[in-house]
Amino acid sequence: VTVTVLPEVGVGLTGFGLFFIMFGVLLYFDSVLLAFGNVLFLSGLAVIIGLRRTFQFFFQRQKLRASTFFLGGVALVLLRWPIIGMAVEAYGFVLLFRSFFPVVFGFLGSFINIPFMNSVRQ
Repeated sequence: VTVTVLPEVGVGLTGFGLFFIMFGVLLYFDSVLLAFGNVLFLSGLAVIIGLRRTFQFFFQRQKLRASTFFLGGVALVLLRWPIIGMAVEAYGFVLLFRSFFPVVFGFLGSFINIPFMNSVRQ
């Protein structure tokens, strides 16, 4: 496997992880699907950005509380407490990525300024 193929594999793992998480939620918080989705999502993230950068991201001093909630939620899902685990994991996710949300909302705002989307919106 060449170095240029690894990010593609990581995107695939992350995408399948998100799919299994959504499918697990749709099937009334099926703990096996949620656990499988969490494992795939985290492994995909590690493959995309690398193990060292993944650990640096999760274990920064200012993000330690958020990482504890997120990884604790993953652990609760793996221990078959899916509803509580997903709630804790969602809270940790919001804390981890709150600095990224303005970028996403800015991108979505610029998406509305596309002429075709502007006519659809009206």
